[in-house]
Amino acid sequence: MQPLIDALIFIVDDDASVREALAWLLRSRRLASESFPSAEAFEARLAEEPLRAQPHCLLLDVRMPGTSGLVLFDRLAERGLLETLPVIFLTGHADVPTAVDAVKRGAFDFCEKPFSDNALVDRIEHALGASVRAIDAQRTRQVLKRRVDELTDRERDVMNCVIEGLPNKLIADQLSISVRTVEVHRARVFEKMEVKSAVELANLLRGI
Repeated sequence: MQPLIDALIFIVDDDASVREALAWLLRSRRLASESFPSAEAFEARLAEEPLRAQPHCLLLDVRMPGTSGLVLFDRLAERGLLETLPVIFLTGHADVPTAVDAVKRGAFDFCEKPFSDNALVDRIEHALGASVRAIDAQRTRQVLKRRVDELTDRERDVMNCVIEGLPNKLIADQLSISVRTVEVHRARVFEKMEVKSAVELANLLRGI
């Protein structure tokens, strides 16, 4: 449970009794939550305070007055938030096919009302784990991008040739520089990117 200590679960449901029951359930499992009576209220919260780099999960009712849960889900998807903010739909029996379709489009899961407390918490913990992994992946991509940005133009040219698998002699011919210069730039690229081989470099750059 260590990675979930600073986790935050959002509850968006127009039924106050559902919000209160879920908040109590999460407190009993030592999980923090914030509740909202509508999609509009949740979107206002995001506008006021963007998501921090901490594990999140969204428990979202499918049917609500005003903006529906499905419309909110689509807006979150458009903003690219679904990886770090997994969505678990809370749905009545009649909405199960709709929730299944949403899962196919990127929702993490759905739970049918009335739901089992243990089953729901289990899915929440899995969703928070997915959020942790997505946040870590984002941080890794940011670090890699900074390393690439720190390369000189010539180092970047050499790097592109290296990941294509070209030997130093062909790189030198292609860039009209000496083999020795290629070797120097290649060594600097490996040092700045913190790799030891062309294969490792190519694999690393796939993560950007």
